[in-house]
Amino acid sequence: MYQLVELEDNVRIPPGMFSEQLEEAIKKTLAEKFEGKIDKDIGAIVLIIDAKTDGIGKVIPGDGAAYYNASFKALTYKPDLQEVVDGEVIEIVEFGAFVRLGPLDGLVHVSQIADDFLSYDSKNSKFMGKSSKKSLQEGDRVRARIVTISLKKAKENKIGLTMRQAGLGKFEWISGEEGGAAADSGEKKPRRKGKRRAAA
Repeated sequence: MYQLVELEDNVRIPPGMFSEQLEEAIKKTLAEKFEGKIDKDIGAIVLIIDAKTDGIGKVIPGDGAAYYNASFKALTYKPDLQEVVDGEVIEIVEFGAFVRLGPLDGLVHVSQIADDFLSYDSKNSKFMGKSSKKSLQEGDRVRARIVTISLKKAKENKIGLTMRQAGLGKFEWISGEEGGAAADSGEKKPRRKGKRRAAA
């Protein structure tokens, strides 16, 4: 879920930025420091919106830079358990599919992709359903539910996803354009005409 959070920080402005408008210099410095970072409490910091300061800076002898207390707003993304999210498949591997969820990536384990036996095509980087003929490959848009979350550092966060629920999966599966009844290659047994006899 995206949200705006208000934060505070002590910002170091080097002498090379003294000629810039103060709050713009602070915003630029905060962006370099925080954008793209992940915090376990507020999630991924996507964008620094604005920054304010009282304009009173402190200079530390031997440093040359000025330090300002600043308050600022940040656009963040923090996934919630059971949240339904849309994303794009960015990589297919033997054990599942990695899905880009805005600033973060999640993993759909192969067992959580579909209610079908899936074969892995390493040459074409795709999964194919044995009975449903559903396919999943890089670039596909999907809808999934978040089932596990572990936010640490940028390359160590883990978001587990499932697509094995009603209304989830590849967009074409949901709309019925792929893997629906028309794609079922199994023959249906003929129905017996007439009413079912009541038990005596």
